[in-house]
Amino acid sequence: MHQYDLYGIGAALLDTEIEVTDSDLQTLGVDKGVMTLVDDTRQQQLVDDLQNHLVTASHACGGSGANTIIAASYFGLDTFYSCKVADDDNGDFYRDNLAAAGVDYPKALHNAGTGTTGKCLVLITPDAERSMNTFLGISAELSVDELDREALSKSRWTYIEGYLVSSPTGRAAAVELRQQAEAAGVKTALSLSDPMMVQLFHDGLEEMIGANGVDLLFCNREEALQFCKTETLEDAAQDLRRHCRAFAITLGADGALLWDGEQEYRVAAPQVKAIDTNGAGDMFAGAFLYGINRGMAFAEAGELACRAAAQVVSQYGPRLRAEQHSALLGQVADA
Repeated sequence: MHQYDLYGIGAALLDTEIEVTDSDLQTLGVDKGVMTLVDDTRQQQLVDDLQNHLVTASHACGGSGANTIIAASYFGLDTFYSCKVADDDNGDFYRDNLAAAGVDYPKALHNAGTGTTGKCLVLITPDAERSMNTFLGISAELSVDELDREALSKSRWTYIEGYLVSSPTGRAAAVELRQQAEAAGVKTALSLSDPMMVQLFHDGLEEMIGANGVDLLFCNREEALQFCKTETLEDAAQDLRRHCRAFAITLGADGALLWDGEQEYRVAAPQVKAIDTNGAGDMFAGAFLYGINRGMAFAEAGELACRAAAQVVSQYGPRLRAEQHSALLGQVADA
């Protein structure tokens, strides 16, 4: 009997979203459309420089893996999340957010250490692109100590956030989690997370995936091309099969390319006006993992995931309201 449908691991970050212009990004020296790791001094400098924007800022418990797990929880999965927060106000806020979303976490998360809970400054330009500047804080110290082996052994799936590759201890925790999952018969899923992570930490991501590959790999088009070191989606789709038993490649407004281990599927995305792409891939993964956990065929799970991602990019913030998840399930059932 499984207590959890999905066990996740990733960085715990308090997200602050701010609307800016492309000119603002150039003035601030921020690389557009990727996640850049920064230290606390650089992040505070950005906050100071954007002081006049902060009146419209929104805050949320985030981190890529957390967004996915929370989405899966709101759709209806029983979920568990391993992360690391500090003994500060943001750490308290983060735990409360997880609990409010119905996500269980290790008891040790209440015994937070001294330091600073991670923070991510998400800058949204008028074309809906998100540019992230992340100070990992205590999340950089996430390690095998944060793993909950008992919860993992009672789970159907585990989901590993690719951003962990940037931290030596985080990468080791991801590798250990995958190995433990394989030994316990728990299915494994991993997201490549960001083109910059693929560019800078390709070998580390391969280590996290392992020689035998994961059961399900999530990535977007650019991540797939960079990881496979090719220029065409078709070649990337062939090469990815060496690293996983199934994959889902998100293609933005063009939907997604899926492979269930035997057959490829193209799933269309609803046409919407995108205003904020932050969290789109996370939402896709959460919805997709819900679908296959609940017996949906790959194409049907992909349709739900594309609808969910389209919904999240049409509003501000990386997540949907709780009631929006049930509405999406109704749309797929009607279709």
